[in-house]
Amino acid sequence: MILAGGTAARLGGADKAGIEYAGRTLLEHALAAVAAAGEVVVVGEQVPTSRPVTFAREDPPLGGPVAGMLAGRRALARRPDVLVVLAVDMPRVTHETVDRLLDAATGRDGAVLLDDDGRRQLVLAVHTDRLDAVAPDDPHGHSVRALLAPLDLADVVSLGHEARGVDRWEDLRELGR
Repeated sequence: MILAGGTAARLGGADKAGIEYAGRTLLEHALAAVAAAGEVVVVGEQVPTSRPVTFAREDPPLGGPVAGMLAGRRALARRPDVLVVLAVDMPRVTHETVDRLLDAATGRDGAVLLDDDGRRQLVLAVHTDRLDAVAPDDPHGHSVRALLAPLDLADVVSLGHEARGVDRWEDLRELGR
């Protein structure tokens, strides 16, 4: 699942999914990271993509990442054992990152990527049954930290700058260096 439905307020409201980095849009980078997935849901506005995906939106719109995550979960045609969740603004996350998360999730409720400062990022693999068990009745405005708090998640240390996101135009320029 790729979360691409935020407001991008610090980017002046730009469509993060459509921002280009290294010759591809941020959405195409995210799709490459989850290339091995049999099914992909993009929570955000429908746009052309290089592979078939299902688009979903949270209701009401702009309910935050937890609302988006649960809307994406409901949009899945199949029920996977493990759900990979990736924010669209993390272009250095690769399929190797996803593989490390999936490996670390074995025997746990899931795994989450840490940034260089040890903070959890919106890049995770979680067992679907465990996500379902902790899902709030009203996810609108619910924090990711509160959602994940009861879960036994392995922390996966980022390699290089894979945990760097694009929240500001300066972030995009720094990634290009």
